[in-house]
Amino acid sequence: MTLFYDHDSEFTLESGETLPSLRIAYNTYGSLNERRDNVVWVCHALTANSDVADWWPHTVEKGKFLDPDKWFVICANIIGSPYGTTAPLHENPATGEPYYGNFPRYTIRDVVSAHRILADRLGIGMIHTLVGCSVGGFQAVEWAVTEPERFERLSLMATDAVATPWTIAIDETQRMCIEADSTFGERRADAGAAGLAAARAIGLLSYRGPSGYNLTQRDNEEYPAPRRAVSYQRYQGEKLVRRFDAYSYHAILDAFDSHDVGRGRGGVAAALSAVKAKTLVIGLTTDIVFPPDDMKALAGKIDGAVYAEIQSPFGHDGFLVEHDQLNALMRPFMES
Repeated sequence: MTLFYDHDSEFTLESGETLPSLRIAYNTYGSLNERRDNVVWVCHALTANSDVADWWPHTVEKGKFLDPDKWFVICANIIGSPYGTTAPLHENPATGEPYYGNFPRYTIRDVVSAHRILADRLGIGMIHTLVGCSVGGFQAVEWAVTEPERFERLSLMATDAVATPWTIAIDETQRMCIEADSTFGERRADAGAAGLAAARAIGLLSYRGPSGYNLTQRDNEEYPAPRRAVSYQRYQGEKLVRRFDAYSYHAILDAFDSHDVGRGRGGVAAALSAVKAKTLVIGLTTDIVFPPDDMKALAGKIDGAVYAEIQSPFGHDGFLVEHDQLNALMRPFMES
């Protein structure tokens, strides 16, 4: 069940803009033990939500690395997401109408500030393991730098300490799709829907890559109409439109591009030198968003970090698919 915390004080963003109040949606699994030392905090990716069991198969299960019989697992929905936390379709108290395109710009650091507020409100001090995948990894590494004493272990999967020109270019291409939809900007919840579908289809090319598509989308018949890959792209675009909105997607992509742990801290290497958590960095062999070489470089910048790699044909999405390999890496890391 999704829970909510309403932070009724003004929430100041890194830009200097403010949200008059902040609602945070979150889910928990398991129970906090008497020693209060079994907390695992999961930071979710771009279009996921706070219900980890919903989007990360075979992880929040008995015997898996997020076993609710052993751990007290928490995940908070990020700012700007349409899954409960304050977002563009929420009412702006100043106007009595949804924000839509007037939602203030925010950054990964603002997302982390919201996590910190929730953790404090829940009475969570030390966190045993902080887990972040993709954009969730952006949040995790930022939080580990901001509050290094709070975490015993840090797991970063398919992510980086800074949004690279390559990842920003992927995001800008998706924003261009949304902005090319003439309805985007209209003050209604379904504005930009066609652009959002196209953006998602383009995003999936980078998430799965050629090996993932060639493995799963080959045609079984001669000259079928439409081609399987064509149907898949359209289906995935329409599927996201049914559960997301263009304003939230556009805003999250902007926040994605803000990510740089070195900003104002003397650079990435200097910022990462603050991390005190025992760190595991996990790459994926066919990930073209965060290639293995980039992941190895990230591990090399964190004192004592260990690098591990998942073999998968499914590219960046491999962390969602290869749960057996993931559990084999994460359980020993968390329980050692």
